[in-house]
Amino acid sequence: MNTAGHSQATAPRGLELTPFRGLRYDPDRVGSLAAVTSPPYDVVVRPDGLHQLQDADPYNIVRLILPQATTAGERNEQAAGTLRRWLAEGILTADPDPALYVYEQRHADGMLQRGLIGTLRVSGPSDGVVLPHEDVMPHIVAERAALMRATCANLEPLLLTYRGDADGAAARVVDGATERPPLLSTTTLDGYGHRLWSVTDPADLAAVRSDLARHQALIADGHHRWATYRRLRAEHPSPSPWDDGLVLLVDTARYPLRVRAIHRLLHGLPVADAVAAVRDHFRVRRLDVPLPEALDALADAACAGNAFLLAGDGAFHLVDRPDPALLDRTVPADRPAAWRTLDATVLHATLLDHVWHVPEDDPARIAYIHDTAATVDKAERDGGTAVLLHPVREEVVRDLARQGVTMPRKSTSFGPKPASGLVLRALDL
Repeated sequence: MNTAGHSQATAPRGLELTPFRGLRYDPDRVGSLAAVTSPPYDVVVRPDGLHQLQDADPYNIVRLILPQATTAGERNEQAAGTLRRWLAEGILTADPDPALYVYEQRHADGMLQRGLIGTLRVSGPSDGVVLPHEDVMPHIVAERAALMRATCANLEPLLLTYRGDADGAAARVVDGATERPPLLSTTTLDGYGHRLWSVTDPADLAAVRSDLARHQALIADGHHRWATYRRLRAEHPSPSPWDDGLVLLVDTARYPLRVRAIHRLLHGLPVADAVAAVRDHFRVRRLDVPLPEALDALADAACAGNAFLLAGDGAFHLVDRPDPALLDRTVPADRPAAWRTLDATVLHATLLDHVWHVPEDDPARIAYIHDTAATVDKAERDGGTAVLLHPVREEVVRDLARQGVTMPRKSTSFGPKPASGLVLRALDL
């Protein structure tokens, strides 16, 4: 599928976005399109968010991207069986012709994002075509790979950004598509409106292909899925459908993304103990204020240097002004200054490794949560410590990626993220 002209020995010359036959929900067979969508698998706050999505509609996409069973094998078998059943029953149907899809997200606060969904030729970091900016956790890559093998599907697109030309062919095709009636239109509970159009005209597809071939992309969201694509491509002799992976490609010169932080929840570490451990190395100030005011204080402190908010005991503790001698001892010196001074670098290299002794890969000790309020609520409920970070600027992320320097895992959250469930890809179509 979609492998014409690909050869394992041919180095990618740029972004190669290919049309595919999208799998989409039949709106007449589900309660509503909004009710079957979900945030990406790693944004769903479990278990509350998972249960809410499962209850929203019996066909919610979360049953595929986060199947629930006792063992990993059972979960993957369950997802594969569910997908086969939905296809047989016509819940999900394949579009008749291969297409690129123009995807729009719009919010009342003024946010407008448009991009192209297609299958992208998978490449490695040394090719300089798709630039990662974060490390990945091997166990999550293994988990996602097993799910993709079992379902033989890309269940949700990852989010890539590139810097296009104002009058580029891709921009013209995107704008032209939005002048037609959409394939679907829905509004999800978070207030975002979603619309989707297909692009099948051969001239438009050729124009997009030629335009994108001159560009490179930054992984904004989906490092683990991209690493999974690379693993699965290596497992299958080329040419094969595994040569490509499902992506949403957004031109941030036209539609800038919002960059937010991903927070940490430290299980089994009470706030009092976390604060006591850092007092000798950082300045600590207790803030008895609401969350928005605490985040404002964090933003102010982050302008002057590394700063974090600890929460979980009903108050906020602003931690800043680290001891320079401690940073010299704990932060690796063989990276650029922009990397050494990242809050995420100091958090992982100094606080997690040397002060709190929390292993960053152990899900029993640490969780990574996108939603700020949810992180605080779970810390207060569970008796753990929420570590809230201030977001890094996109220019810093892109500059480090171009240098081949990866940031600590889960350092950034670009958005808005594509809703899962609007268009899927089956590799055997």
